[in-house]
Amino acid sequence: MTPPPPVGPGNVSPRVHHPLFARFYARFSVSADTRGGLGDLRRELLAGLSGRVLEIGAGNGLNFAHYPAGVTEVVAVEPEPRLRRLAQENARRAGVPVAVLPDTAEALPLEDASFDAAVASLVLCTVRSVPQVLAELHRVLRPGGELRFFEHGAAGTPGLARVQRGLDRTVWPLLFGGCHTARAPLAAIEAAGFTLGPYRSFDVPEKGPRLPSSPCVLGVARR
Repeated sequence: MTPPPPVGPGNVSPRVHHPLFARFYARFSVSADTRGGLGDLRRELLAGLSGRVLEIGAGNGLNFAHYPAGVTEVVAVEPEPRLRRLAQENARRAGVPVAVLPDTAEALPLEDASFDAAVASLVLCTVRSVPQVLAELHRVLRPGGELRFFEHGAAGTPGLARVQRGLDRTVWPLLFGGCHTARAPLAAIEAAGFTLGPYRSFDVPEKGPRLPSSPCVLGVARR
């Protein structure tokens, strides 16, 4: 096993603790799944997966119910304590075996080339180092393994892009658990050595005012 790169003093994963955001997200995400269409996007994201799957930033585990029967095991990583407890509850109700770990995505305690697929779902916006996380995913995926991604990122319109950059420098990360709105997930995935496959870009929500977190992309890349 190749040792993961250091992420903090003494090579210990930094503590992640966002109690207020975790309470908000736990309530909002359930409503967004049932009323806002995110449940359909989760099903699209995970459709056709099989074998052993790694999910980073699992949150409260709402993806778990949508893993298809061909998945033999899900190893999910969630460092925020409140969200991890909720994820563990959802893991017990999942139709496939799910283990929830407390580690951060920047330093995965997992063997090289040990997963058939990885899932990054609304998480690259919050991690401390996007390149480090993607390097870890590249390391633990087998050659030819899939990275399924559903992320929000930088807007393609100048006005909203300026708003995103301003919010990222000020209040947005403080209010939303370290989230950044102006990151570029597609460019970061390619820079990490993945080959992009099919993907689509869209807004969430599809109707109504465009929010700083509205521009989204969903697709697949290969190691």
